[in-house]
Amino acid sequence: MKKYRVCRHRQAGVGLIEVLVAVLVLSIGFLGVAALQARALSTNNSAMARSMGTIASYSIIDAMRADLSHAKAGNYNVTVTGDACPTATTTLANAQVAQWCNQLVKTFGKVASTSGIVNCSGAGDCKITIQFDDSRSGKGGDAKQTIVTQAML
Repeated sequence: MKKYRVCRHRQAGVGLIEVLVAVLVLSIGFLGVAALQARALSTNNSAMARSMGTIASYSIIDAMRADLSHAKAGNYNVTVTGDACPTATTTLANAQVAQWCNQLVKTFGKVASTSGIVNCSGAGDCKITIQFDDSRSGKGGDAKQTIVTQAML
């Protein structure tokens, strides 16, 4: 009686196609992580700009509180733009508005889209409006980001 040997081929390692599929899956995952990181950086930059705008609005409010009689008289009611900051420093109000405008320029850029508006009533109710270009923040950014702060002196 003859015995026949059954020849079985056993795989002893990982095939080339399996390695290529694994590399493809990892590459797609790494591209997703890179896109997520880029989006997070632009959103973080936009959030920082809004925070700096809030700080700038409180800066001029604190300056007006230090010069309360002139603030209630309307000496701080002004509109400034980043490309044309006032240079007159004859009064404390003028000097503080010029300094505030320069702060806006350093934060948001020396362009016409950077602006700050101070509007106070005689009773001391003030509304500070800051506008700047936030279009570089990506998909959610707006070319005209506006921050409005209302305070009582």
